[in-house]
Amino acid sequence: MTCTDLGGPCDLAHHGETADDVINAQDAHLKERVKAGDEAHVPARKEMKGRWLRPRQSLGWYNDVKARFAELPED
Repeated sequence: MTCTDLGGPCDLAHHGETADDVINAQDAHLKERVKAGDEAHVPARKEMKGRWLRPRQSLGWYNDVKARFAELPED
């Protein structure tokens, strides 16, 4: 899945064994890009931070990512 697939602004591909691995990779990517001064990633970083703070409210997003991850072909 790409950064864009997960709500971000770029096409960086994230890989993992599980949807949680990909979500954590996206979180780390967003943190890194914002820290480096990439303003395009700021909105996605704010949304991700909000998801970690309010996991119950973000369950729909999380379940959607898990379902889309499950539909991906295996490499």
